[in-house]
Amino acid sequence: MRFLLFFIALHFFVTSLPAQDLSLYEKKTFISSRGDTLPYRILYPLNYDAGKKYPLILVLHGAGERGNNNESQLTHGGKLFLADSNRTKFPAIVVFPQCPQNSYWAKANVNRNVTPYEIKFDYSGVASGPLNAALELTHQLLEGGSVNKKRIYITGLSMGGMGTFEAVFREPKLFAAAAPICGGGNPAMYSKQTAKVPFRIFHGAADAVVNVQLSRDMVTRLKELKAAVLYQEYPGVNHNSWDNSFAEPDFLGWFFSKKK
Repeated sequence: MRFLLFFIALHFFVTSLPAQDLSLYEKKTFISSRGDTLPYRILYPLNYDAGKKYPLILVLHGAGERGNNNESQLTHGGKLFLADSNRTKFPAIVVFPQCPQNSYWAKANVNRNVTPYEIKFDYSGVASGPLNAALELTHQLLEGGSVNKKRIYITGLSMGGMGTFEAVFREPKLFAAAAPICGGGNPAMYSKQTAKVPFRIFHGAADAVVNVQLSRDMVTRLKELKAAVLYQEYPGVNHNSWDNSFAEPDFLGWFFSKKK
């Protein structure tokens, strides 16, 4: 009986522990040079010192997090950066920009009527409004003086994984490393310049939403360009491979090992 009471008490203690407070991500709004409104969330390091310079991590969410409610963009990955151990070991400024409803980070035509989705990339011309605004926001934060310009990282999942590939294509000199998750890009547009950025790419082998072949093709292209690329494909894992990716024990350590 005492053992039963002990486990009940332990269960109550664990389940009553305070959840990581996503409100620590401050709400802000950015207006791009094109007039696009970009709500975003930003998390500063513990004991933030404006006189110091910190790495910056840009996180592009998936299509399910689009819209005006910019709390929803923290659904995947937000807690990773809030973990006390990570904030202590990997102090960084973390930015979650919010993509508006019915728009994409990447310039891509997506046919949602087939499985997996048919995706045709188009990197011609200027970037999409949301991606352009996210890149402009990053440059604005650089001007603030607290960002280490040699240690700017980008990651994204699904639609954000596509945006990650395109962001590096458009501004290869900006990023020290990139980690696209279950996304894809336009391998035909990648050059030696974009291949200078180290990549760590993740995808679920059973992804029924975004075809895993998109990531495989990007890995092939990057290797042709002699890029530093790591690829992790999860057998039997569907589209939610971000759960596996963000749980990798060295996810942040890999970023922090890279600098320009």
